[in-house]
Amino acid sequence: MTAPRARLSPDPAPPSGGGRWIRHWDPEDEAFWNATGEKVARRNLLFSVLSEHIGFSVWTMWSVLVLFMGPEYGLTPADKFLLTSVVTLVGAVVRVPYTFAVAVFGGRNWTVVSAGLLLVPTVAAFAVMEPGTSFPTFLLVGLLAGIGGGNFASSMTNINAFFPLRKKGWALGLNAGGGNIGVPVIQLAALAVIGAGGGPRVLLGLYVPLIVAAAVLAARYMDNLAPVRNDTGAARDAVREAHTWVMSFLYVGTFGSFIGYSFAFGQVLQSQFGRTPLQAAYVTFLGPLLGSLVRPVGGRLADRYGGARITLGTFLAMGAATAVLVVASLRESPALFTAAFVVLFVLTGIGNGSTYKMIPGIFQAEALARGLHGEEAAAHGRRLSGAAMGLIGAVGALGGVGINLAFRQSFLSHGSGTGAFVAFLACYAVCSAVTWAVYLRRPAARSAAAGVTGVAAEGEPRLGHAEV
Repeated sequence: MTAPRARLSPDPAPPSGGGRWIRHWDPEDEAFWNATGEKVARRNLLFSVLSEHIGFSVWTMWSVLVLFMGPEYGLTPADKFLLTSVVTLVGAVVRVPYTFAVAVFGGRNWTVVSAGLLLVPTVAAFAVMEPGTSFPTFLLVGLLAGIGGGNFASSMTNINAFFPLRKKGWALGLNAGGGNIGVPVIQLAALAVIGAGGGPRVLLGLYVPLIVAAAVLAARYMDNLAPVRNDTGAARDAVREAHTWVMSFLYVGTFGSFIGYSFAFGQVLQSQFGRTPLQAAYVTFLGPLLGSLVRPVGGRLADRYGGARITLGTFLAMGAATAVLVVASLRESPALFTAAFVVLFVLTGIGNGSTYKMIPGIFQAEALARGLHGEEAAAHGRRLSGAAMGLIGAVGALGGVGINLAFRQSFLSHGSGTGAFVAFLACYAVCSAVTWAVYLRRPAARSAAAGVTGVAAEGEPRLGHAEV
């Protein structure tokens, strides 16, 4: 068992690089994995989750800051939805360069940098958060907060490289779920601050030392994987893969819903049902909390039953929950509305876990279809899935922008969110159809897979199997 340990030993930094570097990494080798690989992977996962968690909190801090912004701030509900839409948009866009940053700088190094950058929007929000600040100023500071959304992309790309395919569903679900839970945590913190009679600057001040701690711990305990470095060509190859864009669309339906509803839930309760900031804060954290906690469960279910099957079932259930929301909105029933919204959050969490499990399985299947075997096939799958995850995460987050803009338009046109929910119901129906047609349809699954990837159907494994 000494050989795997020797292969794992951090080498000196490569030219123009810094920090701890692991030159050789083969998680598919069970002897290597059991001897030392799993321990190192879990350590990196832990501190990746911490940094991503705080990144999500900073990204979504405006979902709770708008609750503090009463009439004295002079903002309409449409203004607030526009503000949160801008924050969500920037968080989606920065995921693309954050994905590439792992290959350029190393996973550990970029985690340190990206964690430290969170100080910028936090301090800026602390400076401007008071009545009398202009709406354009709030928009500008909201743009800065969007960088917190990028941490997810770099974290998922990094952690994907550490774990073997058989463990990816659980590991990626845990990584993303631990990050997603930053949304309800900042909402719970806001509830505590509001309940204690504090203002928004108290909430923001709590996060400054946490950001510093995340950066320091990442520098101390995380590692860079040299095989991942400088493989920016993987991103170009991932862009050419049709499956990257199919999965991006499905992720719009799952994660786009999660992040969009996280920003909008409290505002809808205030604007449509007349809830006070404190009353809204009492329930807004519950949906994101449960949706975050269940994300690893979605990954585990996908490991066992197949990601496509779990994803399809999730979209069908999301459609049913959205139909209940339409009924609750029309009947003006806040109790039914809140219950259905929380259920919808749980379903988005399961779907987030299952869709991300599908990604490495799809590219692994493609590698086998091209005649690759063993570690060569595994390396091909890791390479493309790692690059694709950042792009898919970026496009998926744009769904959150669409949700907030849909709510804004619905309130402007009808004075409620009912019109937006009808649009979301149609979206989930299309997502269900795409999942079935591309990844589950039989006996046409083989030809559909070939049409999506451009790979010859002969000898291609079906993408609806347990790995996908």
